[in-house]
Parts: sequence; structure tokens; C-alpha cells
Amino acid sequence: MGVPYAEVIGDPIEHSKSPLIHKFWLETLGLKGEYRRTRVAPGELSAFLEARRRDPDWRGCSLTMPHKESVIPLLDGRKDYDLGAVNCIVPTSAGLIGHNTDLVGVDAAVGTQLRFDDPICIIGAGGAASAVPLAVDWSCVFTFHVIVRDQEKGRAFLKRMGMAGDVFGFDRAAEAMRGVQGVVNASPLGMAGFPDMPDTVLDALTELPRQRLREGWVVDMVYSPLQTRLLQRAQALGLLTEDGLTVLIGQAAAAFKLFFGKAVPSEHLDAVRPLLVE
Repeated sequence: MGVPYAEVIGDPIEHSKSPLIHKFWLETLGLKGEYRRTRVAPGELSAFLEARRRDPDWRGCSLTMPHKESVIPLLDGRKDYDLGAVNCIVPTSAGLIGHNTDLVGVDAAVGTQLRFDDPICIIGAGGAASAVPLAVDWSCVFTFHVIVRDQEKGRAFLKRMGMAGDVFGFDRAAEAMRGVQGVVNASPLGMAGFPDMPDTVLDALTELPRQRLREGWVVDMVYSPLQTRLLQRAQALGLLTEDGLTVLIGQAAAAFKLFFGKAVPSEHLDAVRPLLVE
């Protein structure tokens, strides 16, 4: 037996800060282990998992784009609340089991801002977006406006998640944000190497409430760059914001316990953040 290890897989993968986070926690907690960054193209996913099944040192992997949905048929079981997306895989005696720790990350970012029955606007309808409805369900938030390029994908997303709401194109962003309390960007728009967030969305942020004690809020799940145009515009308007590191660190802590069997103390959640700021 060699050194136990976990990893993050995706394509692209160079931007991932997950190895910095897990390495810090492994060293701080005095645990033997490694956490790697591995590029896996879409056509290589099945072969990759088959090889990892045979590796006794492998403790699992986190998944980023484009694997969160396509990996599901390759798994032996899931504990992801049937969200239609998996961001963490752990090998067990029952085979490869999928989890969705994005729930923890999203809750860490929006939990303190939620108000009873306030609608939320979600940008995107992919794997990352799937975590948002369940993460805010405890606050009785049941209505969602979805901004997405593919209208059919947006409607399928609402139906799959059992959510009430409407689907809007980017040209109707102002309409989508009218009457909502907060916005979550669960798309890669604004991420390094991807298209910028459209100006129609940035301009639509003026629709969010800005009165004292009831400020609207914006969460961007993108963390590279940390200060996206979306967050910059929201801050200029006086809206409350949370960046992608809050989501990333929250989901990473849940994944770390699955991989290495040790919970991350709360003080180590804050301590890792300075290492990740560009």
C-alpha cells in the first residue's frame, strides 16, 4: 500500500484550487495523504474510473465541468438526493458512490441571507445549479427564476427539480430578476477562459431590492477570478455578495471528510482562505 490520495478531475482543470485546500488540511491535521489535480477529457471518463477502481490507494475524487452529470451512469450508487448531478465520488465495498457536496457549499454562501418564501434567480441549469434548490429548501424558498441560453434545458431543469418558476433568456434578465431577493450564478460565465457575464445580466441587478435591512444579494460560484464582473457590479450597487471561495471551501470540507475520514474544524475553514486569494 502506498500513500492514500484523492483528486479533482475535469476539463479544463488547471484553474482548480482544490489541491491547495486539501493539502493545507492534510498537513494541518497531520494526516497521511495527497490530493491531486487530474485532467480527464469527456471521452476518457469511463476508462479513468475503471482504472481507479483497481487502485487500493485511491480514496475518491471531486468532479468539476464537464463530468457532474455524465458520470452518473458509470456509478454503482448515489447519495446525492437525486439532484441529477454528482460532484464527489467515493469507493466503497458497494462500488463507486456519488455524492453532491455542493449543497454544503451553497448553504454556506446563501444560508444567512435567505428569507421565507422569497424567490431566487439562478443563472445556469447544469450540474452546479442542481444544488441550489435543495440547499435553500430549509428556508421555504420554493420559487426560482432561471436564466439560461437553452430554454428547453431550463424547463427540463425546473421539472426535474420539482420547482415552481419561470425560464428566461439572457435578453430578459431584467424580467427574471424583478421581484426576487437574490441571484446565484451557477454557470461558468465570468470564469477565466469562458465568456463574460452578459451586460444584460449586470444591468438587471438594479432590479434587486436595495432598501436597508432588506438588501438583495448575489452569490457567484465562480472563483477564478475571485472578483467577477457580476460581483463587482453588485457591490457597486450596494448589494450583499458572496464569492465562489465560500462555496468552494464549504463543499471541499464535506468532500474531505468523505475522502479522509476526518471532519475539518471550523477554524481551519477560515484559515485556508488566504491561501486561495489571487
